[in-house]
Amino acid sequence: MKRIVAVALAVAVATGGGWLVGADGWAPLDADPASAQVRTTSALTPSCATVRRPFNPKTVTIPGITSRAKVVTPPRLPGRVPGAPPLTEAGKEMFAWDKASDVRPGDKQGVVRMNAHVWPDGSAVGNRMLKNLEIGDRIVVRGKDRKLCYRVTDKVIVDASKTLPRYYRTWGKPRLGIVVCSGKRLGPGVWTKRTVWFAKAQF
Repeated sequence: MKRIVAVALAVAVATGGGWLVGADGWAPLDADPASAQVRTTSALTPSCATVRRPFNPKTVTIPGITSRAKVVTPPRLPGRVPGAPPLTEAGKEMFAWDKASDVRPGDKQGVVRMNAHVWPDGSAVGNRMLKNLEIGDRIVVRGKDRKLCYRVTDKVIVDASKTLPRYYRTWGKPRLGIVVCSGKRLGPGVWTKRTVWFAKAQF
């Protein structure tokens, strides 16, 4: 596995926060809004369905954390870094899917790469995940006319200066991977840790 080197990427925002590791570095994952409020979401527990064909994810539901959160597909940043949701009030409740990886829910191998924001005031979906998402919990990913349920199997915390190669696998057992910034916020764009959840499809 090629060793991935973190690089700093400039982002045109007045205030910023965490960074998402990419093929060649980290990209911003949080914002520092002047004012933000926690948006409550309902917890849904739908039945799982068998998926015969891969699909593009449209929404993510995590019971007790978020319901039907929109999935966006931003382009990659320089260095093949997966894009993140917009740094807006709406964006703090979204998930970004790395479409360029060409790994989709329902594929027979590889990691479906997603990321979400954490905000310094604790109001983003990523903050709620850090507080509440644990091994054994359910994540439901929906497409236009299909859905796939996942069960969290691993929760991994890594130093911001390092990477987690298995998050980038396009081979091996099919998994969903979601990364958010974590640890201590040292300043705009600087967090000490990254937390990654891996989840296995439940048919």
